[in-house]
Amino acid sequence: MNTVLAVLAAALAMSTATARAQAGDAAKGERVFALQCKACHTLERGGSSVAGPNLYGLMARKSGTAPGYGFSEAMRRFAIEWNDQTLANYLRDPKGDMPGTKMVFAGIKRPDQLADVVAYLKEATR
Repeated sequence: MNTVLAVLAAALAMSTATARAQAGDAAKGERVFALQCKACHTLERGGSSVAGPNLYGLMARKSGTAPGYGFSEAMRRFAIEWNDQTLANYLRDPKGDMPGTKMVFAGIKRPDQLADVVAYLKEATR
C-alpha cells in the first residue's frame, strides 16, 4: 500500500511540474519577448505598429484584424482566433504554420521559451 501511495505521489508531482512547464513563466517570457519580438512589436493599448502589428488585445482576437497594420492576405484569410495553442503553433514556425505570412521571424524552437513568451503575451496584452 505504501508503495502504491509513493508511486501515485511521485506521478502527481511529475504531472504538476509538467503542467507548470507547459504553462510557461511570464517573467521569463518578458525577457524572450525583449530579445526576439520587441524590435517589431509593441504591446501597449493604442501603441503603434512597427515592422509588425501592435499586439495589445491579441488573445481571442482573429488574426489579421488589429487596426493600423497592413496584414498579409494569408493572415487575414486564415482568420485564426489567437489562444495559447494557436499562438504557440504560429510562434514555433510562422511560415510553416501560415504560408504567406509577412512575418520573417524564424520561430521560437525551445519549448520552454515558447511557453514562457505565450504566458507573457497573455498577461501583457490584456
